[in-house]
Amino acid sequence: MLLAVRLAGQGDPAGANLPAQAIGASDLLAISVYGAPEFTRTVRVSEEGLIRMPMLRQKIDVLGRMPAQVETLLAEALVEEQILVDPAVSVTIAEYHSRPISVAGAVKGPLTFQAVGKTTLLEALTRAQGLSEEAGPEILLTRPGELVERIPVKKLIDAADPLWNVTLTGGEEVRVPEAGHVFVAGNVKHPGTFRVDNGGETTVLKAVALAEGLAPYSTKSAYIFRAGPDGGHREIEVELSKIMDRKAPDVALAANDILYIPDNRSRRTTMNAIEKAIGFATGTASGALILGLH
Repeated sequence: MLLAVRLAGQGDPAGANLPAQAIGASDLLAISVYGAPEFTRTVRVSEEGLIRMPMLRQKIDVLGRMPAQVETLLAEALVEEQILVDPAVSVTIAEYHSRPISVAGAVKGPLTFQAVGKTTLLEALTRAQGLSEEAGPEILLTRPGELVERIPVKKLIDAADPLWNVTLTGGEEVRVPEAGHVFVAGNVKHPGTFRVDNGGETTVLKAVALAEGLAPYSTKSAYIFRAGPDGGHREIEVELSKIMDRKAPDVALAANDILYIPDNRSRRTTMNAIEKAIGFATGTASGALILGLH
């Protein structure tokens, strides 16, 4: 058969000429046929991966095909249905809608955009204006039909290791969880909310140091309140004085733990009071936790 195919981009009615990638559902194609303006238009690909052109009885299956392949299919259909003898067909991509990449969580500008050409994880984070101050130590990458990949922030950004700067092709979800925090309340010099150390384990000693040390009249024991699977809290008693004197091993804290150090001049504050105080502090605009519970 006689077939002439124009160079991609010439006569494009939308003026678009995005990098050629396999076509997906909802993509917008810019189609032109030389000398036949009635066929020059933009066409949205259906959810089934089909397009319909005027005067053509058959729908054209374009799902997963490259624009050049669609040019051939359209030209063949026009000849087969005896509409044109020697059609010169051009197909370019006006808009991609089948390759969304979403970036959410602890980033400055969460967004969803279309993958056009080669897109890396760092480029996706740059589009989201970078990580926020609350970003945790890892990035969670979910690809369609695959297990979640955990990307360490230090290796990706601080070490600039190209191994972790993976290529995204569309359909991925990038989520940056916020860093965990521990809450230090009671008889310390500066009670507060403190970020979990990304570089290692957060412990009772580290938490006390972050709170600038113990205040006078601290008791020998401290208490960790840890959220349970049922939504309640589990109370863990630790031998604070022995830990401070290096006579007992330090105790690790988990994200969202509450370390409470009582004042030996009065009874220990109830968990309910601690929760109310923390809830009030974390709900303030500053996020500062001001707890002087005794």
